[in-house]
Amino acid sequence: MAKSNRFWDKLSRRYEKSPVANEAAYQKKLEITRGFLKPEMEILEFGCGTGTTAVAHAPYVKHIQAIDFSSKMLEFDKAKAAAAKVENVTFEHASIDKFSVGDETFDVVLGLSILHLLKNKEDVIAKVHKMLKPGGVFISNTVCIGNTMKFFSFIAPIGKSFGVLPVLNIFTTKELETSVTAAGFEIEQLWQPSKKSAVFIVAKKRA
Repeated sequence: MAKSNRFWDKLSRRYEKSPVANEAAYQKKLEITRGFLKPEMEILEFGCGTGTTAVAHAPYVKHIQAIDFSSKMLEFDKAKAAAAKVENVTFEHASIDKFSVGDETFDVVLGLSILHLLKNKEDVIAKVHKMLKPGGVFISNTVCIGNTMKFFSFIAPIGKSFGVLPVLNIFTTKELETSVTAAGFEIEQLWQPSKKSAVFIVAKKRA
């Protein structure tokens, strides 16, 4: 985890300046997500990056708890929230596996562009299920490299050992779906803008 933290700390400034790869798709994902948000809701976003999505959703909910394991990323988060005069987002330096909260705390959990960067995604998805209230929603956006770049499963461990790459979990869309449903979720929506795009999933915890 320490190596991953350093990797993302170093990348934070470049990450913040990078444009969204597909702005139209990003806006559609925001729109779909907002269809599940209500003013009284408590939200968790883990792996919040530089805070763009948390700040964008803040006006639609009561409170967002946003966590990330990169302290440098969180510096951008706080500056962005201050500039937008957003006061209902709490940013915290934490990883999802270390984050502690009571069962059935959140109405919605967001895990955007993060599951493929975790070596224990099944454990994390199960933990998210416990955090959610009955009928709560888990929304994820995940790069499924196993769909088109299976050879990367041989390259990733080498890159990690030299400190070039962070953890990179290789799996297909079907394997991700299986992980989500095995944790007790029902998949409400699955959208992939193009063959090489991240897979956007809305999954509901059975009431």
